[in-house]
Amino acid sequence: MAGARTAVALREEGWPGAITLLGAEPHQPYDRPPLSKALLQAAPAGNAGGPGGTADGTPPGTSTGASAATPAGPAGAAGDTGLGIDFAALDVELLLGHSANALRAGDRLVVAGDTVLPYDHLVIATGAEPIGLPGSETTPGVHVLRTVDDAERLRPVLAAGRRIVVVGAGWIGAELTTAAREAGCPVTVVEATGRPLADALPAEVTAPMAGWYEEAGARLLTDARVAAVEPGGVLLGDGSRLRADAVVVGIGARPATGWLGGSGVELCADGSVRADERLRTSLPDVYAVGDCASFPSARYGRRLLIHHWDNAFRGPVTVAAHIARGAEETPVYDPVPYFWSEQFGRFLQYAGHHTGGERLLWRGDPAGVSWSVCWLRDGVLTALLAVGRPRDLAQGRRLIERAARLDPERAADPSVPLKSAAV
Repeated sequence: MAGARTAVALREEGWPGAITLLGAEPHQPYDRPPLSKALLQAAPAGNAGGPGGTADGTPPGTSTGASAATPAGPAGAAGDTGLGIDFAALDVELLLGHSANALRAGDRLVVAGDTVLPYDHLVIATGAEPIGLPGSETTPGVHVLRTVDDAERLRPVLAAGRRIVVVGAGWIGAELTTAAREAGCPVTVVEATGRPLADALPAEVTAPMAGWYEEAGARLLTDARVAAVEPGGVLLGDGSRLRADAVVVGIGARPATGWLGGSGVELCADGSVRADERLRTSLPDVYAVGDCASFPSARYGRRLLIHHWDNAFRGPVTVAAHIARGAEETPVYDPVPYFWSEQFGRFLQYAGHHTGGERLLWRGDPAGVSWSVCWLRDGVLTALLAVGRPRDLAQGRRLIERAARLDPERAADPSVPLKSAAV
């Protein structure tokens, strides 16, 4: 997504030079959010129908910015998630099925197997790769969900109503569980921490979410560590075993930057490319966008690594502007992070960034169908989670962008529009 969006943004900037888009997968670039949302609930390839899902954070019909649109990608899942970009009309060369193996910065060359590509400007957009478990790569019946081919392998398993073990109760685990239960699969979710979304949200916010699994008919095991993945199930740390026809591992992802070793591109401790405020790397004329890159946020006073669609969509605009117009005409990249999730019949949206030192302010009853949580630091709104309250999210996102201070009493009243709580 980030690479394709960069190509489109360059043409929108009027960049006249040659553009080559190198991709490890054989498919044309596609949207990833539907892979864990609508796509898993669609008929497997070859059956009638397709999903009506849209890109993460965009309403149906929103364009990715292509100047010419045609169906993109092969039939089946990739076609269902295609970006609708006519790369030929944009004069963008696609080199699909080629993985970048090395960067020889001194010679300004990217090595992809037997292919060597020279560059004047290089944009690194290699995304992230799923974190596995011991034995997960070689054990039959074990799945991850990162690519369209992963989704194609998993869809018939769900369609057949197989017994599923999902490892991880994060965002992806919740969406996978939702899809599997809607397909009629018996599901057990194994979470190593004591609650869902432990790495993303504070305990008081996630407290009602454990009940969502039970409501959906899924079994949630917390404080349960997977010691190994085995044929036909998983072995837990306490020595017990869970039988399953399929195991789906959703315990996170890490930046896909291993190929940059020895290149001179500086990496952070988390493996992300250390980009600056305009998404430039430590090497001249080399940029990084999307899931593989972190950047300094003056808004939040720390470096951010964001594995969400909105970042992959917006970052390339900054890079394209810098390449086409130079640093003087390129604004600093410091967005308000945003993502959304559909799980257990609920629509969750999150904007901003919280660190744990803020004041939590509730709008509505978390036991109900719709509510929001605001994070305030010294009275200023820094983040917001909306469950079934999209208007709160839309207004809150704008308030975060302008560092608005809120009246706590009015902000806590769900009948008061959030924008009216600004002081």
